[in-house]
Amino acid sequence: MMDIRLARIDDRLVHGQVATTWTKITGISRILVVSDEVANSDLRKFLLMQAAPPEVKTNVLTVDKLLQISDHTLLSNVKVMLLFTNPCDVARLVKAGIKIDTVNIGGMKFSEGKKMITNFISVDEEDIKAFNYLASQEIELEIRKVPSDRRISLTEVLKKAE
Repeated sequence: MMDIRLARIDDRLVHGQVATTWTKITGISRILVVSDEVANSDLRKFLLMQAAPPEVKTNVLTVDKLLQISDHTLLSNVKVMLLFTNPCDVARLVKAGIKIDTVNIGGMKFSEGKKMITNFISVDEEDIKAFNYLASQEIELEIRKVPSDRRISLTEVLKKAE
């Protein structure tokens, strides 16, 4: 099994904070961007590869592809960071049996149909359902942009926002 050091939702995916602070503090050797949308965009895949630190191997996969390869020997004991654009993809993996203890939420941009619950996290009903499912699986949902930030419980923020 792969060694998941960080599962993070951040619709910016690989950017300065991920490329520098999160990769160093987690000691990962591979970033797996898990997104059907991004995996089907050659331009976005190319840009992500350019943004990744040179010493960290980066792959962009669909949710189904990660499920297919998650127990492959090539990923045995590989320290990985899973990056997602939304909580629905995380919930799909967990429902399929991927064990995740904590999900870090770094940023979910505002768009039509979403409501802001913090100054950098916006959610819609599907996001809330996915987060509630993850919480029901006893997965810690913590908000932190960078490792030095204080952990804030997304579950508590959602309760206050209702």
